[in-house]
Amino acid sequence: MEGPLLFLIILLGVAFIVFATAKLKLHPFLSLLFAAFLVGLLAGLPLDSIVEAVNGGFGGLMGYIGIVIVAGTIIGTVLERSGAALRMAEVVLRLVGEKRPQLAMSLIGAIVSIPVFCDSGYVILSSLKKALAKRAKVAVASMAVALATGLYATHTLVPPTPGPIAAAGNIGASDYLGTIILVGIVVAIPTILAGNFWAMKVGTKIEVQDEGPLELNYDDIVKSFGELPSTTKSFAPIVLPILLIGLGSVVKFLQLEGTFADIFTFLGSPLVALLVGVIASFFLMPKMDEETLTGWVGDGIKDAATILLITGAGGAFGSVIKATPVADLIQGFADGGLLSGVFLLVIPFIIAAALKSAQGSSTAALVVTSTLVAPLLPQMGIEGALPLALVVMAIGAGAMTVSHVNDSFFWVVKEFSGMKITDAYKAQTMATLIQGLVAIVTTMILWVIFV
Repeated sequence: MEGPLLFLIILLGVAFIVFATAKLKLHPFLSLLFAAFLVGLLAGLPLDSIVEAVNGGFGGLMGYIGIVIVAGTIIGTVLERSGAALRMAEVVLRLVGEKRPQLAMSLIGAIVSIPVFCDSGYVILSSLKKALAKRAKVAVASMAVALATGLYATHTLVPPTPGPIAAAGNIGASDYLGTIILVGIVVAIPTILAGNFWAMKVGTKIEVQDEGPLELNYDDIVKSFGELPSTTKSFAPIVLPILLIGLGSVVKFLQLEGTFADIFTFLGSPLVALLVGVIASFFLMPKMDEETLTGWVGDGIKDAATILLITGAGGAFGSVIKATPVADLIQGFADGGLLSGVFLLVIPFIIAAALKSAQGSSTAALVVTSTLVAPLLPQMGIEGALPLALVVMAIGAGAMTVSHVNDSFFWVVKEFSGMKITDAYKAQTMATLIQGLVAIVTTMILWVIFV
């Protein structure tokens, strides 16, 4: 299969994924797998090649990031159950000050969402948000949007959150996670501030009628968790892996050699760094017994299962696409000058935004988009740590554009804040649109300056 018809077939595969997940409510795992076979068959690939591509794509990607994702979800579960997330919230609140409660909630959400999923993070911090709003005498809706947008920014941009890790694996950037984390933080900062701006501008004008009575004040909520872990123990499971990955990246970049270089390279591999984070999370457990070491860890593994399956199926879909002659077609466009420069970043952004808006899942949008653009990158000469990191940022920016009624996070924010659905559109949906645009513009500026 050659020519524009091949692009039409790939587009049909993507359309099938959107239709199956959004309309038929088929799980993204099966939607991606069925789409992989559909594209392979319509493209005329040999039957055994299709099977080989599906198996190889699924297993190959799991080999890169499978354990990393599981380790990240275990850390998130322990932070949630132990009260460490609340301790981190307290620390940020002290640093920022209670006179800037919306900014404090944005930063709290951004930190917590690095290992904890958006939905869970919002639920964990919801009572804290209401109590702090009451204490600071500010609109609950503004605190809700500030928290939601803070959570959302790092969820789509900063590893070890599963979505960005999956995108990195799909485009062959797994060895550059340190750079991706650093660039993700840089892009996330203006993105978080954009969400905070919208919370202050629009959220403060929204009156919440049915938020329900507040049973506990701020201090009581903190005390209800019992004795919270120390600040050092609470931050360690997040900070240690990021530091180790960063140090490992520096050693590779400087091409250092010797025993110490080998040790830091080993510790800085994402797999080892996240396992160090898991070990650090054990010290947050009130006691090490079957309830925590089996129960809490087991719940974390269960949380990882869906992400692993979707990510693996996305790898299979991408592997089938790579088995087609699509790379040769892309090279033709490149030679014709149709794809060049910073505007290359607009392509993954638009694809991810279309997928996000159509089917609701940011993680699925990150996975599918990265598989679609992976064959394009070598043909465009996009390689190395920084260019690939910026591609991940472009995909992440699209994957946050926009959160509306087909997104579970939209409903979590709406229900736990008490906003009407029309107000949730004004506040949450518009905030994610602004965040996505700010993120892609920031990414493009970084490309112009550094690439």
